[in-house]
Amino acid sequence: MKKKSTLSWVLEFAGRKKGFFGGSVLIAILGVAASFIPYLLIAGVVGQLLAGNKEWSYYLQMTLFMGLCWVIRVTLHSISTTLSHVATFNVLGGIRKQLCEKLSRIPLGSVLDDNSGSYKNIIVERVDSMETTLAHIVPEFTANILLPAVMFIYLLTIDWRLGLANLISVVIGLVFVTGMMIKSKGGYEVSVEKTKKLNDTAVEYINGIEVIKAFGKSKTSYEKFVTAAREGADCFIKWMRKCIWWQAGSLSFMPATLLGVLPVGLLLVNNGSLSAEGFITGIILSAGLITPLVVAFSYMDDILKMNTIFGEVTEILERKDMVRPDSLSQKPDGSDIVLENVHFTYKDKEVLHGIDMQIRQGEVNAIVGPSGSGKSTIARLIDSLWDADSGSITYGGVDIKDLPLDFYSGQISYVAQDNYLFDMSVMENIRLGRKGATDEDVINAAKSSGCHEFILSLENGYDTIVGGAGGHLSGGERQRICIARAMLKNAPVVILDEATAYTDPENEALVQSSVAKLVKGKTLIVIAHRLSTITDADKIFVVNNGNIEAVGKHDELLVKCSLYRKMWDAHTMAKDEDTTGKEAV
Repeated sequence: MKKKSTLSWVLEFAGRKKGFFGGSVLIAILGVAASFIPYLLIAGVVGQLLAGNKEWSYYLQMTLFMGLCWVIRVTLHSISTTLSHVATFNVLGGIRKQLCEKLSRIPLGSVLDDNSGSYKNIIVERVDSMETTLAHIVPEFTANILLPAVMFIYLLTIDWRLGLANLISVVIGLVFVTGMMIKSKGGYEVSVEKTKKLNDTAVEYINGIEVIKAFGKSKTSYEKFVTAAREGADCFIKWMRKCIWWQAGSLSFMPATLLGVLPVGLLLVNNGSLSAEGFITGIILSAGLITPLVVAFSYMDDILKMNTIFGEVTEILERKDMVRPDSLSQKPDGSDIVLENVHFTYKDKEVLHGIDMQIRQGEVNAIVGPSGSGKSTIARLIDSLWDADSGSITYGGVDIKDLPLDFYSGQISYVAQDNYLFDMSVMENIRLGRKGATDEDVINAAKSSGCHEFILSLENGYDTIVGGAGGHLSGGERQRICIARAMLKNAPVVILDEATAYTDPENEALVQSSVAKLVKGKTLIVIAHRLSTITDADKIFVVNNGNIEAVGKHDELLVKCSLYRKMWDAHTMAKDEDTTGKEAV
């Protein structure tokens, strides 16, 4: 499949406003015409002066015309840039919208492969940095290219030799530009890489500041950030040092058109092949011939940057989507979930090796095992956050790959061990579980999940803003709100991925009791470290190193599964020690 060009992406992102770019170019061309007329008027004035015309009214009239052309030029430029800005902001909005939509359609593993700081950097800073280039390059680049072209053609009509004399300094300048481009090769790509590293390190440092301070590692951890910052600065300095003299040479020689025009023009005037009026007109035109081109060429760096940024954006947009149908062709019969010979690879390492599971509707199913055994991966595969490499996962007898994502996501409430709350009120965070839910529905869900009382104790009750990622609340409080959100969704299947990991003992019993009431008639899948919370489960799956080692009820597994028995002994021992420690206090 042929890849789209940067221009194709820009027009796609611009949407219905793409015509504004065309309008901006057209108006910029009219502005070029308004800019060129004063040069013709000045040439006429010079001719009249040489002819001895002393009528002040004529010169005043020409001056007023030139002033009017300037006003028209500025007005057209303002309109052109306004149109280009409208289109540009639509492009930036379209990019961000498509990126966010894309992240929701690709497998979770593809998202997790990159640092969250990288996504933030691309979606926010990188996309925002394109604004200046896109908004100004269309009118200004167009004008600064067309105006010299028109002036050069007119200069050739006066005397082609004088016109070509303007190119002498340009040729010298292009030699320096070529050298600069050679020296600059790879510089921007390295700066992008180092900037990403700095951004990722900064996000990592800020997120881990509590641990760093708690363990007294601030100095060594800060050194990592300082190193990344130094490398980020050094790469730009090194890049500039390689190019600075070449750039200075190009900027010095390229606009200096008089280096060629003056000697060539004087020679032509002396031999009588060029009039004095034509010579002076040529000097006037050549003075404004190259400067606009230099301004236009100054955008080349921005164009290269834009191509690099679009490369980062399109790399995400061109990732393979999770293939799902748009409409429901076969309705599932019930909510049984069956995994048959499921294999899954993450980062070139197979983590699940032929998983077979039968999860029946209305039953409580627990998945237990050592850390890193694949428990959460199984839950994410069931929730269709990832696609299995091989094997099948069916829901109600239908392969989940044959179900629309919107439909299937409505069938499952997922509460992960790493719960996330948005920076808005408690009420709105819970309401995310079901669009259109009333305040009463939200409050009832909070009561059922055992978090109503603590919410009322907050500063503004249900209207309390929870902060970024729920940072104003404790870990246990965040989890209970997420459980309330999942309960409000009222989906046929509920997945609790170690959802009570941070819940304090007093509230754990309340949450477990509430969950037991709310999941009646539903399929419940629980992933837990605390085995005492799943002793009454209808079925317990013991996962070890990506395999199902045993299946059964609690009492059965204590007899037939040595791994489960060791985990139970370790759990009960830890509980006894915890109880003894509390009594000693």
